[in-house]
Amino acid sequence: MTIKEAQEAVDRWIHDYGVRYFSELTNMACLTEEVGELARVIARQYGDQSFKPGEKPNLGEEMADVLWVLLCLANQTGVDLTEELQKSIEKKTFRDRTRHLDNPKLKA
Repeated sequence: MTIKEAQEAVDRWIHDYGVRYFSELTNMACLTEEVGELARVIARQYGDQSFKPGEKPNLGEEMADVLWVLLCLANQTGVDLTEELQKSIEKKTFRDRTRHLDNPKLKA
């Protein structure tokens, strides 16, 4: 699935099952909540915390939840994420062309 197809699939779901998009402010709060849930899993799976009895690692599910809300925000604000991601890659490529290659902290 491309990013464009993902944006379209989320939009169809919202109109078929979700009634309407939540407000942009509500979705921003939802995005923050979902990022927090992702951070919680990462802290337990890769950090020093442990899962509670009965909890399971669900890293992919939490990442998908973050992406879902981000796609909602993009749709409702008219942002083409394919186009914006391409521009971001080009910007970073130009700006950071040698920055990371020359960074001694990143050399093994």
